[in-house]
Amino acid sequence: MFSELPVTITPKAWEEVKHIVEKKNIPEEYGLRIGIKGAGCSGMSFLLGFDKKQPTDMEFSQDGYPIYIAKKDTMYLLGLQVDFYEGADARGFTFVNPDVPSPEGVNS
Repeated sequence: MFSELPVTITPKAWEEVKHIVEKKNIPEEYGLRIGIKGAGCSGMSFLLGFDKKQPTDMEFSQDGYPIYIAKKDTMYLLGLQVDFYEGADARGFTFVNPDVPSPEGVNS
């Protein structure tokens, strides 16, 4: 297990993760998977879900709960912040680079 998670999970996002684990009865042998999907011409998107540990995963832990990240995804996730947005228009996890300023007039 590695010591420092390459992403930051906000308290609000972590509360939602714990809520999902409890509500959806995620099996004990699963952990939180953080990764990327695609990286070709259409760009990449981030993913968050629950999965079993794979041989190529780096394993981290938060509050004793396992977090898995494929080694190949680590460099794309480094420094990102996982947050949870809940508004009238949408609800879900977001990936934010805190080093990139938000456009004027847009809340992050």
